[in-house]
Amino acid sequence: MTGIVLFVLSACGSSDKKTTSQTASSGTPAGPAGMAGAKQPPMAVDIFVVNPTLINERIEISGSLMANETTEIHPEISGRLVQLNVAEGKFVSKGALLAKIYDGDLQGQLRKLQVQLEIAKTNEERSAQLLKIQGISKADYDASALNVNNIKADIEITRANITKTEIRAPFSGKLGLKYISPGAFVTPSTVVTTISEVNKLKLQFSVPEKYGSEIKNGQVVSFTLNGSEKTFSANVIATETSIGEDTRSLTVRALVKNTDPALIPGTFANVKMILGNNPNAIMIPNGAVIPQGRKKQVFVFKSNKALPMEITTGVRDSANVQVLSGLFPGDTLITSGLLFLRPGSDVTLSKMGK
Repeated sequence: MTGIVLFVLSACGSSDKKTTSQTASSGTPAGPAGMAGAKQPPMAVDIFVVNPTLINERIEISGSLMANETTEIHPEISGRLVQLNVAEGKFVSKGALLAKIYDGDLQGQLRKLQVQLEIAKTNEERSAQLLKIQGISKADYDASALNVNNIKADIEITRANITKTEIRAPFSGKLGLKYISPGAFVTPSTVVTTISEVNKLKLQFSVPEKYGSEIKNGQVVSFTLNGSEKTFSANVIATETSIGEDTRSLTVRALVKNTDPALIPGTFANVKMILGNNPNAIMIPNGAVIPQGRKKQVFVFKSNKALPMEITTGVRDSANVQVLSGLFPGDTLITSGLLFLRPGSDVTLSKMGK
């Protein structure tokens, strides 16, 4: 900017001297009319000619790893914990006994009901014999039979409650930390431990709305972890049913077969998705794009004028960005001096970019 100001001042000074000289010789008065003749020369700019390019369309987004299955382990009934088999960080099989609640009172109740059932069955058999000889009414027999069925139902309920005193693994997986000790009184709200299926993991990420239709089940995605260059792969298994209204993106889940201890649920992942080959993609230098709030703009070189053009962009890499609309093959793009350009600025060609 300093150089430009100095040039203009110098030009003005020269013009003033010339005007003064002419005034002296011709008698024409010097004034603003003499200043009007000074005009800033066209800015020399670099250009880039837009041509179709074959690219592998891909996007890079952030995601996170999740356990395929994970849950907190809670008791189903209240009671005193008499046994705890939680080995923190160890793998257990589905159905493994993790904890046991005191069931002495329930076992006693079960034995009592079993005795009552035997007596009730005997009474029911006796009533059946009496009914045959009309020694009792049908209603009396029905009452004895009902008593047998009621006791059987009570036995089933008691056995179910005894089963609930055993806290077992709902699926095969890795145990987390334990949060209680033997002897503690637990309720259904008490967390005993957590369990996660980590042999398989889910990779969850979101893609921008404009790429939502490109996501298909079975599609392979690759990802890396922070601090590591090792690449892992996952297969898309599901997408959300709709685009998020707040984020304008589609949530995607992919399944990862976990064979690496570095893959831990909750880990941040850098996800890369290849959307396909595009032989007619328009790619331009990143530096040619001017952000305009939520919009993007470039300057096109036409008839030695800088003309603004609004564009929409797609995938990008470290040097270039894809233009989805606003530019066409053969357009001449200005790539330098963008901060000094205004719509309709006079420009001249300096150098053509490749």
